[in-house]
Amino acid sequence: VQLQASGGGLVQPGGSLRLSCAASRSVDIMGWFRQAPGKQRELVARISRFGRTNYADSVQGRFTISTDNAKNTVLLQIHSLKPEDTAVYYCNAVVAARDYWGKGTQVTVSS
Repeated sequence: VQLQASGGGLVQPGGSLRLSCAASRSVDIMGWFRQAPGKQRELVARISRFGRTNYADSVQGRFTISTDNAKNTVLLQIHSLKPEDTAVYYCNAVVAARDYWGKGTQVTVSS
């Protein structure tokens, strides 16, 4: 499975951003993880092909994940960005319990 991510960039605090990720085939679960400098990679949000979602507590209410199953694409809409959201964001897909990763995209929240 190949994953192509897009989005990211420099945003001011309180701003919004959208990340997207397209998979080369249908998958069971798609989502986003992030890794800040000096920290472990952590789950941000994910969605199953049945539409079940889960979010990290730190992003609940600010991040929304959605999917277009027909296009094997997942979108992450981010609002009310905080400096602590600064990290490299990685697209993730799961197929038959196997993880696949896309290249990271940098999100920097700074004034």
